[in-house]
Amino acid sequence: MAVKPVYKVIFHNQGQVYEVFCSAIYQSEMYGFIEIEEFVFGERSGLLIDPAEEKLKNEFAGVKRSYIPMHAIVRIDEVEKEGPAKITEVKGGGDKIAQFPYNSFMPGPPSAE
Repeated sequence: MAVKPVYKVIFHNQGQVYEVFCSAIYQSEMYGFIEIEEFVFGERSGLLIDPAEEKLKNEFAGVKRSYIPMHAIVRIDEVEKEGPAKITEVKGGGDKIAQFPYNSFMPGPPSAE
């Protein structure tokens, strides 16, 4: 039986960096978006709970598919197994982190030549 691949997706969301794991990732039919499906959250013991992972688990509870803008994606890796999902605050990123240049292509009406 083939093992399903696991992907680690790191992306920017509202001034934070999200790191989530999923089993399915596709280029969306909506222009400029990546679809991620089948979120994978590690099953941890009841004694130790990571608040960031619990926040992500609650945020994506009931979500079948999420559409992430391509310009928000930092990195996508295929990994051997999932790790802890986490949210990282971007601190003082003004001089260290620059948004990827985004140029939306808007086709105009055909010219009458």
